[in-house]
Amino acid sequence: MIDAHHHIWRQADLPWLQGTEQPRIFGPYAPIMRDYLIDEYLTDIADTGIEKSVYVQANWPNDRFENEVAWVQGVADQSGWPHGIVGYADFTVPDVRPQLEQLKKYPLMRGIRQQLHWHENPLYRFAARADLPTDPVLQRNIAMLADYGWSFDLQVFSGQMRDAAALAHACPDVTFILQHAGMLEDTSDTGIAAWRDGMRRLAECPNIVSKLSAFGTFIHRNDPEFIAGMIHETVTIFGASRCLYGSNYPIEKLWTSYTDLFAAFRAGAATLTEEDQRAIFNDTAKRVYRL
Repeated sequence: MIDAHHHIWRQADLPWLQGTEQPRIFGPYAPIMRDYLIDEYLTDIADTGIEKSVYVQANWPNDRFENEVAWVQGVADQSGWPHGIVGYADFTVPDVRPQLEQLKKYPLMRGIRQQLHWHENPLYRFAARADLPTDPVLQRNIAMLADYGWSFDLQVFSGQMRDAAALAHACPDVTFILQHAGMLEDTSDTGIAAWRDGMRRLAECPNIVSKLSAFGTFIHRNDPEFIAGMIHETVTIFGASRCLYGSNYPIEKLWTSYTDLFAAFRAGAATLTEEDQRAIFNDTAKRVYRL
């Protein structure tokens, strides 16, 4: 089984873990304002059956994007974990290729994430503007990932999904991996309906798959019923062969253990066929991240 989304970090490398604690999308984060290294991650996943993992960038300073990948590659060279790396690049510059060229020498590179999510709530806002996925420069740069065989980890809210679909259509040779099943933050009837509509629009793009991860982000707890609902909704829309599990650890360590988190995901998928469960917990990640 594969964990397709986790982080390790050194506190000294992450500005958002330093100094006075500021409000974050996942609430107070004092318990994780420290080093979270590969040995602790391996202890956390012990006895879960996780055999491989993918590291996803953890917002080092943008001008040190290569340092992050180099460090994680070094960790993998020594420990054997992780098995794939999703790094960072800035696709808003006129030509992203020099950044990609810097990263291509690292064998575990599999993709790039630049977080495009924008929200009316400043606490949830990351990108400079909501319509960034439609920017012609960004689209042209993301299309270059096809030359490297790399994917793009796509992070947007439901209000941006129409534009995100346009981005996927503009880059048909790039695989897009939708983060956190579209980041459902509004669980009112209206919010869920908007999320479903956006997810259906994204699922119409054959080059988008959906990551099942980070379901505690907005509710700040491990909720097996909520996780089961998100799994079934997303699988209904995308199909299991286009869904993959990710832990978003150690963020979710704020409210649960890895064992309990993974157990909730396994229980949530238990009513699916064995083939569908194998796709979610192994096959899709193995295919899209080339593990």
